[in-house]
Parts: sequence; structure tokens; C-alpha cells
Amino acid sequence: MSSIPHGSASRNELLRQLHHCRDAIATAALPSSILPLLKLDLTAQQVKVLTILVTTEDGSTGQSLAKEFGVSMASMSGMLDRLVSRGAAERFPDPHDQRVRRIKATPLGREVVRQLVADRPELADEITALLSTGDLAALVQGMAAVAQAMETLAGSGQNP
Repeated sequence: MSSIPHGSASRNELLRQLHHCRDAIATAALPSSILPLLKLDLTAQQVKVLTILVTTEDGSTGQSLAKEFGVSMASMSGMLDRLVSRGAAERFPDPHDQRVRRIKATPLGREVVRQLVADRPELADEITALLSTGDLAALVQGMAAVAQAMETLAGSGQNP
């Protein structure tokens, strides 16, 4: 991959190079990215439910999850039972209505989703240790800029 100083490349060329780098990294990271999924004893549907639970602070109800996924309450209850039995989720009483049971991801469930969705194998210590100090500084600057842009986008109500 050619390295063009950013001062001499057009914005479109830089974006083209970025897309090429992103694709190359995704391809190289794929084996380590799918490893956690292969080790889990969860179905794709259970992973989807767990991902929803991780994104909700107060948890959810079986009924709302069943509706969101278009499955029967019995099917959703079975999925939730399996997540609870594996320690990935927990049930608790709704603080406003004791008749309702809510469910939320446990720390283990959050870790599972983080490994599957948010873990960045390309930023692992083994990889960053191979970078020169200058490249590492440039990476930190670029990642900080991306984080700021994502925060700005999220603050405007848009999803990245």
C-alpha cells in the first residue's frame, strides 16, 4: 500500500485509500473477529436479542422483545431462559410494576457482545506494538478525531 503524505493527496484520494485500508483490515481481522462467535453456544437470534439488551440501560421485557423480533412470547421466553442459564442475561422485577419482569444483559453478556461487535483486533497490543512511535501518534490523533466526529453525530441524534 502506498503512503502518500496527506498534504499532497486530494480528499477523494485519501478517502479512497481509507476505504482500501478499512477493507484490508476487515479481511485480515475476520478470523479473530469470528472466534468468539464460534466459541459461543448461542444461536444467531439469541445473539441479536443479547445485542438489544446490551443497548438498553433499564433492560427490556420479554413481551416487547417478542414484538420487536416478531416471535411468540413462548419462543422469546425460551430464548431468554437460555441467555439467563448461560449467565449472559438476568431477570429482575420492574421497579414501577412488580408484576412485570425485566431482563438485562449481565457483565458477561456485555463482554460477549463487545467481543463480537465492538472489539477491534487491529488495535490489539500485538499489532500496535509493531507501529513506530510516529505511526502510533498519527493513529491516536486519527482515532481521537473519529471519536469526536462520532460524538458530534450522536449528539445531533444521528447514528454513525
